[in-house]
Amino acid sequence: MIEIESLRIDLSGFALQDIDLSIQDGEFFTLLGPTGAGKTLVLEAIAGVVPITSGRIRVRGRDITDLPPDQRGIGIVYQDYALFPHLSVLENITYGMRYHRTDPQASEKWVEWLIDRLGLKALTHRSISYLSGGEKQRVSLARALAVNPSVLLLDEPLSALDPNFREEIRDVLKKLHKEVGITFLMVTHDFAEVLFLGQRTAILNRGRIEQIGPVSEVFQRPATPFTAKFVGMKNVFPATFRDTKAVVDDLELHLQGPPEREKRYVAIRAEDVVISKEKPSGDGLNVFQGNLLEITDRGIYHEVSVTTGNVIFRAILTKSGLFEMKLPEGKDVHIAIRSSAIHVF
Repeated sequence: MIEIESLRIDLSGFALQDIDLSIQDGEFFTLLGPTGAGKTLVLEAIAGVVPITSGRIRVRGRDITDLPPDQRGIGIVYQDYALFPHLSVLENITYGMRYHRTDPQASEKWVEWLIDRLGLKALTHRSISYLSGGEKQRVSLARALAVNPSVLLLDEPLSALDPNFREEIRDVLKKLHKEVGITFLMVTHDFAEVLFLGQRTAILNRGRIEQIGPVSEVFQRPATPFTAKFVGMKNVFPATFRDTKAVVDDLELHLQGPPEREKRYVAIRAEDVVISKEKPSGDGLNVFQGNLLEITDRGIYHEVSVTTGNVIFRAILTKSGLFEMKLPEGKDVHIAIRSSAIHVF
């Protein structure tokens, strides 16, 4: 559906480099990465609102690289809504239709369906100025879809909303994607949005793609140190390997099996590092004694750092768990890590 080949965009102080993406027809694909990674730039290149240095972009086999934005058949929704304040809700929704040759009767039915499906029927004659953030984003969605695009681009559509409206629009997006069958490409930096909405994702970092794959695979089996840290693996270490052991500094971690060749790192999620006062035992456990270095309050949980030799492990404890164990900083503790929880890459 969307084919991006060797895309490069050179800007002052930043470059989007060698972007290759293949997004399937009807897929909900997400671009994930930190602020400044180049995510929105990819969307703007597809939409045709930013000049590219080199590369090609195809949609349904049609080369759109050199076409003006209004001839690409693409809808786009921005985080700040980008609605016209002097127009009513209905006028905003139908604004783009004047630039597209469509069957008037079919278009009218399609717009009516969108207005009904997005819960905007009672708002059609209202001024944009009197809408809530969630209502404005639903109008923005309706406007982008009114021209019946083959692709819908979403530039962090939930980031400007408060938590209640964010959940509402997230549910709307999921239902809409299922019902209309249009290819969705969404930029975000929010893990919850990716896990809830995305089928596949690409991780961007400093203008380059770090990893592409199904969402669950990228989160559970990151391929680079950046991806591992970005998706929340707090314990990422360079390692050497001997048979079924990974050597991190002076520690030996037992693995489930010998790794494939040319692996250089191990990663362990903080929730898979278990802290206890007494030395645990069991098959498949790596157990080390360490010293409780730091306890950091993260709101609904505590992040605990334990130093073992020259290696610092980070674990997660609930507030009640920390209270029950009565663990002060500086105390000796044991940590246990299942061999099955160690990701090698």
